[in-house]
Amino acid sequence: MPQTTIEMLVPPPPRRSMSQSRRRYSVNSLEGQRGTLRATKQGLHGDIGIRDRMHHFTWAWFTLTMSTGGICLLLARTPHRFNGLDTLGVIVFILDLVLYILLCAGIATRFILFRKAFISSLRHPTESLFFPTFWISMVNIFSNIQEYGGPKAGYWLVVVMRILFWTYLAFTFLVAVGQYLFLFTGKQLTLQAFTPAWILPIFPIMLTGTLGSLIAPFQPPQYALPIIIAGITFQGLGILVATYMYGIYLGRLMTSGLPRPDARPGMFVAVGPPSFTGLALLGLSQDLARIYPSYSTVSGISHPEMIADIFRIIALSTAIFLWATAFWFFSIALVSVLYGVFTKGMPFHLVWWAFVFPNVGFTICTINIGNALMSEGILWLGSVMTVLLVATWLFVGVMHARAVWKKDVLWPGKDEDHDQ
Repeated sequence: MPQTTIEMLVPPPPRRSMSQSRRRYSVNSLEGQRGTLRATKQGLHGDIGIRDRMHHFTWAWFTLTMSTGGICLLLARTPHRFNGLDTLGVIVFILDLVLYILLCAGIATRFILFRKAFISSLRHPTESLFFPTFWISMVNIFSNIQEYGGPKAGYWLVVVMRILFWTYLAFTFLVAVGQYLFLFTGKQLTLQAFTPAWILPIFPIMLTGTLGSLIAPFQPPQYALPIIIAGITFQGLGILVATYMYGIYLGRLMTSGLPRPDARPGMFVAVGPPSFTGLALLGLSQDLARIYPSYSTVSGISHPEMIADIFRIIALSTAIFLWATAFWFFSIALVSVLYGVFTKGMPFHLVWWAFVFPNVGFTICTINIGNALMSEGILWLGSVMTVLLVATWLFVGVMHARAVWKKDVLWPGKDEDHDQ
């Protein structure tokens, strides 16, 4: 039976008899589904050119800009600031823009040189799961434009951000429907093949809540209210779909064990949905006092002046228990990764960027809870988490560059398109 995803790159442990076997980890990776390894003779002997390497430039590369944009947003939100931090955030933002343009050029080059690669990438059971990272990188750019440009630009940016919000919402809803349709009608999947990456197609539309929480305070009330309602709607859609997936994920872990060590960084993907939902609800609730009751109200409410306060309390309570859920998933992922590192080793794969982006949401959610509770201790925890996450981002970036140099990525049989 064919192996799945990147785990075929690591030799499987020796076979044991039934009496000797003990479950250590599953034979399925966190990155995808079924596939067969096709490595050319030239690739096996290290004799391929740049053109052939570009054939393996996959959508998963956008995990780089997804994480870099997240770090940029985190620098804008960290509570304990110093002179030059805003400038540092702008520099990282410019770096993110440059990287995003370069990655778009790289993926376009692949599709131009290999005409069938585009359709294949969207149908591939592993690579297609990373297509949402292109959109997540985009919403990070929009969010950072608002964070760094909103307070300084004129009203024209308010209008532009409003247009970008609704356009992004429309496209990402189509992505959420279309990608899951591919999963439902493609190769038959099993419980053992489950990966948190199956949550990724709902991520872009879910992040409209996060984007809405950033741009709504700058919008006039008549435009802010629909944005807030849309943000709550699709943030709710995202967390509910993720919750349905969590049941399958935990069942897979219980029946098949932990993933192979090289794929365990992807376990951090499960941290994202509750974290981003918590921070979005807290962000959206902050702006309601400007709308209720001066601009609008809710039918059947005898004291409309309490609407904003009630929603704020509900948002804070929800964010706290979602934070606890995210922390539990974070702890499971961290212990699993450390256990794999010290027992089996963990070669680099692009899934390593899951160390960063989901935990950006976790950190910002922590900061927002600290602001809501006016707790200096929680805010300092958020600042410490920020420092650790920036260090992790730098470390993964160095390992990414090293992997390209050592031909561990962008190489036949070593990327998410391994059986194309």
